[in-house]
Amino acid sequence: MNRIALITGASRGLGAALARFLAGQRYDLLLTAREAGTLETFAESLDRAGGRIAAFAGDVADPDHRRRLADAAASLGGLDLLVNNASTLGPTPLPPLSELPLVALEDIFGVNVSAPLGMIQATLPLLEERGGLVINVSSDAAIGGYPGWGGYGASKAALDLVSLTLANELSGRGVAVVAVDPGDMRTALHQAAYPGEDISDRPSPDAALPFFAWLLGQEPTRISGRRYAAQAEAWELAA
Repeated sequence: MNRIALITGASRGLGAALARFLAGQRYDLLLTAREAGTLETFAESLDRAGGRIAAFAGDVADPDHRRRLADAAASLGGLDLLVNNASTLGPTPLPPLSELPLVALEDIFGVNVSAPLGMIQATLPLLEERGGLVINVSSDAAIGGYPGWGGYGASKAALDLVSLTLANELSGRGVAVVAVDPGDMRTALHQAAYPGEDISDRPSPDAALPFFAWLLGQEPTRISGRRYAAQAEAWELAA
């Protein structure tokens, strides 16, 4: 029986890299992103020899879309892995936090915090049935206090706390939760943060894959509650 993974923000960047990796590991995949054409083209490019691949375009901030994804996972047989990767920077060029419109901050938190939590809530029964793992994609901006990154960083700091709290709350229910800072990468989101600048010196999202290969080889209960840096020189199990 194949393992089943749901990846948000799956059409490009880290989400796409993870989808390619998991397809090679014979996972059944549920992929979602907002741009339907880009998502469908990417899904069609994946090697389908390993498992089933289904793509559902939509916004994870929409509760109806989250329910649709949960129903799709149930129709495949459950869920072993949920990767909450979809994120938004907010307005670009990145404004100082003192000038960030509050309506924009609400949107950032809606996509980066409320949507991942809503996705977990919608799929929790499925994750419980299969002893699943939730990976919430964080950022070094959550702890860096970088000028201009305040709204995004605050949302990722909140997501880190959501991850740790859920790990503690779900420890007796067979569901593990981790937060992962993938590191600087050559992605569209990173480019949007630096409009007009050359970011070709940043590594591709594939640089994070050795970490994810290691993570998925661990016993979920031993890593739950941890926050990892994917591009660190070494990773450790929970004590």
